[in-house]
Amino acid sequence: MAAMRRTTMYSGTGKKLYAVRNADGSFKDIQTYERAHRGDLARKSAAETATKKSTAKRAVAKKSPAKKSVAKKAAMKKTPAKKGSARKAPAKKAPARKSPARKAARSR
Repeated sequence: MAAMRRTTMYSGTGKKLYAVRNADGSFKDIQTYERAHRGDLARKSAAETATKKSTAKRAVAKKSPAKKSVAKKAAMKKTPAKKGSARKAPAKKAPARKSPARKAARSR
């Protein structure tokens, strides 16, 4: 069965809409993009379920070797967190210099 084609359009308020058409071209269903997309994410495609089954079969056939996680954890030591600030303090701005003309006007 072929997937349903959706026509995209916009409502009067500017919301994106999906319109599904019948074989004769009339509208079968109109949904907002938000609702249709959420429904698409909730549903799994046939291709996804087929690959999930095949990977599960391979995982059962292939056994993983014994794990040595306990020995690895003992060998790894945690480094203590560094103290002090990670950020540098922002540089202070130098006071603005007055122009020579302004200095002359002020001294009069």
